[in-house]
Amino acid sequence: MDDEAPDLSRLQPVLPSPLQPAEDERFARHGVTLLLKRDDLIHPDLPGNKWRKLALNLRAAGGRTVLTFGGAYSNHLRATAAAGRLLGFPTVGVVRGDELAHRPLNPSLTRCAADGMRLHFVDRATYRAKTAPEVLEGLLSLFGECVVIPEGGSNALAVQGCTELGRELRGPAGTVAVACGTGGTLAGLATGLGPGQRALGVPVLRGGFLGAAVRDLQREAFGAPGGRWSLDERFHFGGYARTTPELHAFADDFEDRHGLPVERLYVAKLLYGLTVLAGEGAFAPGSTVTAVITGRP
Repeated sequence: MDDEAPDLSRLQPVLPSPLQPAEDERFARHGVTLLLKRDDLIHPDLPGNKWRKLALNLRAAGGRTVLTFGGAYSNHLRATAAAGRLLGFPTVGVVRGDELAHRPLNPSLTRCAADGMRLHFVDRATYRAKTAPEVLEGLLSLFGECVVIPEGGSNALAVQGCTELGRELRGPAGTVAVACGTGGTLAGLATGLGPGQRALGVPVLRGGFLGAAVRDLQREAFGAPGGRWSLDERFHFGGYARTTPELHAFADDFEDRHGLPVERLYVAKLLYGLTVLAGEGAFAPGSTVTAVITGRP
């Protein structure tokens, strides 16, 4: 495989992604307009922030093997595997949980394997230390020369790629909200927005670590923190990949109201959080809030 950058344009991404109004009385009664930024429509195999975070990384990889990390249901692993199939480069997925190696693959990992990704299962202690030099050296000794992309795809190139999301939304909304896992999308979005706009992150994990992660990513990408942004950490519903009957009922209702398939682990938590915030009067009457729809069920 040579080091020529893959031509991502031949995948025909839908950019800029559509911006759609959502008539919803839970916002309208407070004088707030809700818009949906349909990043889930960018590409069928690399939807939403996965396209924005991977595009610059894949160009930089230049067709070499990409090694990356994720859990058993990782959207990032699935998108990376799909990109490898579509663009013709090898992929390796380091998966959290060595016990999974002896079980049938779940549908998400089955899709990764079908797209040609080599799956390597590691115990949870090793996974937590995945950025340690000795762990990375061990992986590279197993798989040879690889371009390493971090868990969730969040690095400086991913953040730079996500600034385009902010640029596409300059003007129409005072607040742009996004669900957050590793913080890369929020870091880029906030930097790309225009004067007077702010980004709101809704973390889907517990722990309170995301603010520092976003600032670190912005320093890595741009040399300094940038943009106006904040986090509301109340809507994780127990943590990553955790849901409740209340969240599912909300998502079902939102689907019925708006005809939008609602992904449960990120998007549902974002939309629920915005609905609560609207009811609390967090958004000024006459203002516009945009929810970034980062993925599909």
